[in-house]
Amino acid sequence: MTKLRMAALLAAGLAFGGIAQAATKPAEMKVGISTYTSGSASVFGVPGKEAAELWIEQFNAAGGLDGVKLTPVFIDEGMGSDKVLTEYRRLVQEQGVNVMLSAISSGNCNVVAPVAEDLKVLNILWDCGTEKALENKNYQYVVRTQANAVSEMVATVLYLLKVNPDFKTIAVVNQDYAWGRDSWEIFRTTLQALKPDVRVVAEMFPKFGAPDFSTEITRLQALRPDVILNTSWGGDLDTFARQASQRGLARNSLLVLPLLESSLDRVGAVLPDGVIAGARGDHYYLHPTYKDDPKHQAFVEAFQARTKTNPIYPVYHMVQALEGMVAAYEKAIADNNGEWPEVEQVAAAMKGLEFRGLTSPVRIREDGQGLEDQLLGTLKRHDGETIPRIDNVMVIPADMVTTPVGEVSAEWIKTLTPDILESERLTFISQ
Repeated sequence: MTKLRMAALLAAGLAFGGIAQAATKPAEMKVGISTYTSGSASVFGVPGKEAAELWIEQFNAAGGLDGVKLTPVFIDEGMGSDKVLTEYRRLVQEQGVNVMLSAISSGNCNVVAPVAEDLKVLNILWDCGTEKALENKNYQYVVRTQANAVSEMVATVLYLLKVNPDFKTIAVVNQDYAWGRDSWEIFRTTLQALKPDVRVVAEMFPKFGAPDFSTEITRLQALRPDVILNTSWGGDLDTFARQASQRGLARNSLLVLPLLESSLDRVGAVLPDGVIAGARGDHYYLHPTYKDDPKHQAFVEAFQARTKTNPIYPVYHMVQALEGMVAAYEKAIADNNGEWPEVEQVAAAMKGLEFRGLTSPVRIREDGQGLEDQLLGTLKRHDGETIPRIDNVMVIPADMVTTPVGEVSAEWIKTLTPDILESERLTFISQ
């Protein structure tokens, strides 16, 4: 009879959620973070890792999460997807990690997302761009704390058409893998919807990590397109920018580089004024609205002092992921009457959450996709500076350029009309 009573009480507790929602408050909370610490992508990954270490150090010094200190555990994405997944499982299954920030690579995001669902671990897609990671997936444990490629490319087209509405021809030079081809497809489809008279004169996809772009640049110089798009990043973008500048490619064509903010300190000196630059979000340490904001300014100065470099967008994305994680935990703790929550409660708290990283607020939709504003501008040197700044800035609202919940991006983009360019929300702000 005693056993029967205990079983009945247990069943009742589970039914009303009392026992199911009980969790032991840990002495420390391990946070798994995958980022590139080796290979060409480490120009993104290392600043992201440095941002995580700095932010967590400051957060723990201020008391931690409800008194719990955070401990980061890093996975090097440079090992390749198979080894990343092996380490991912090890952290969750052997070390008891309940929260993973993964990943930079879009390929890795697509790999780890379904695994996170199987393992029932909260996974924050902290930097990858592919819209396919979440679109129509209905994940419980997977969210993204920043925008995706659709928001970034649609915003780039809007900015281009606002500053240079009369161009007639365009060419693209993109990395030959998913990001390069997918970002171009989004850009081209948006352009066809908003300015169908533009003619594509060349589509070039050199291999990832190409050391030389002489063939592509020679062809572009012969074609003289009005606009040249390159959505490359890291070493590929650096190499293309240097070689294009040496050959004077920008004398006859407008360069549009949506990821340039992350390479600006390395290649800005060789680029001419007027190049269009993007920041994958509204992330720029000289952001006209936030450069003097106390929270933003304090972190930028701390990061500069620690690394001797300026923060770039992976730094901002890492901080957003950590801020979002903490905000979700705090909400789940409050909803749980002050008790430490189960991971399911934290994952649920992420949906509909609004929080702020270092710049504009971010909101997580019910499908797990983050809404993040997009900053674009044109390069301009100030007061004899060697490195140009991003000037003539426009911050494009996230809801204008993000596929609505439940829709397919490839089809939604086709519904855009030129009327969007007349929106009063598309306004320029000074540097």
